[in-house]
Amino acid sequence: MIALTDHAEGILLPVRAQPGARRTGVQGEQAGALRVAVAAPPEDGRANKALIEELRNALGIKRSQVELIGGQTGRDKRFLIRGVPRAELEDRIAKLLSE
Repeated sequence: MIALTDHAEGILLPVRAQPGARRTGVQGEQAGALRVAVAAPPEDGRANKALIEELRNALGIKRSQVELIGGQTGRDKRFLIRGVPRAELEDRIAKLLSE
């Protein structure tokens, strides 16, 4: 189960990044975090930008609703998701993991 955390501005979503992957997409769950692979290399913030785009597409939200707030240089990251109720975000994540 993904360990979502409440935040004053929304919900914190833990993500385990896999930069430089062959395919971009949500790969499942790992240690309480959403595992996301992106083809972009971890250079000059390109992988972080690709992660934001992939989360935006996968969760069906706007780019302005996703912000990286922790783990800029590591694989374990925390994204702030704004404007989505917790129950709805949990449903969207569950749907992603069941695909």
